Amino acid sequence: MVESMAKTGIQPGAEIHLSVEDIHLSFGGLKALNGVSTEIRKGEIFAIIGPNGAGKTSLLNCINRFYKPQKGKIFFEGNEITHLSPHRIASIGIARTFQAIELFKGMTVLDNIKLGRHVHLKTGIVAGGLYFGKGHREEMALRKEIEEKIIDLLEIEAIRKKVVATLPYGLQKRVELARALAMKPKILLLDEPMTGMNLEETEDMARFILDVNEEWETTIVLIEHDMGVVMDISDRVCVLDFGSKIAQGLPLEIRQNPQVIKAYLGEEDMTYSRLGA
Repeated sequence: MVESMAKTGIQPGAEIHLSVEDIHLSFGGLKALNGVSTEIRKGEIFAIIGPNGAGKTSLLNCINRFYKPQKGKIFFEGNEITHLSPHRIASIGIARTFQAIELFKGMTVLDNIKLGRHVHLKTGIVAGGLYFGKGHREEMALRKEIEEKIIDLLEIEAIRKKVVATLPYGLQKRVELARALAMKPKILLLDEPMTGMNLEETEDMARFILDVNEEWETTIVLIEHDMGVVMDISDRVCVLDFGSKIAQGLPLEIRQNPQVIKAYLGEEDMTYSRLGA
């Protein structure tokens, strides 16, 4: 469990930043999402939890359009984005990390991070080909911003020139977060950012997530199996089971919810909840 990181919470009247309405997603006869609806408030850390196969990653994939839902709508800042391409979703301010590390292993840390900004670069092909032209100036400005803000925030100055493949798993996960931050996201979708980490790495990542949320005022949607982390850093928690939403509320409410306990522990062990213990 991550100690002394609990948040004070987002007020109930906060602006709705992103909402999903009656999302249905099927793969053949398999129902991955069954009428899921929820609203994410601006500036909060919103956790999505549930047993394996509950539909958590499928929901993120619908939000950033890796999957196209058969039914339902998704709204970002009041505008429907259900039919936008993944590239457009990234350009309007929704960034994503993945369960499995999706970095270019043969490139350096800095070059991987810089790739995160490609959706915002404005230099054309001709100008980009002139080393001392507009393209060079834009690249230098980007590099300065990355080194002064992102690399410093995530404490990876010592590895910025290293090839990603040479780094341990925990640092690679940190680089993937850095690349997502390079996109200047308004909403950051994090799919199991602590998976495979030891206790120290988990505590560091939780601290970085809180820093991004508080210092950058970035709304964060978090999928995570570590219930200690979820209960400590989240403002609200949404619980999925077999593709349906079974509960949503404050961490303490979710921890004590009998339906959530049943989903995690089964009928025979509902006298004591180990959620967040």
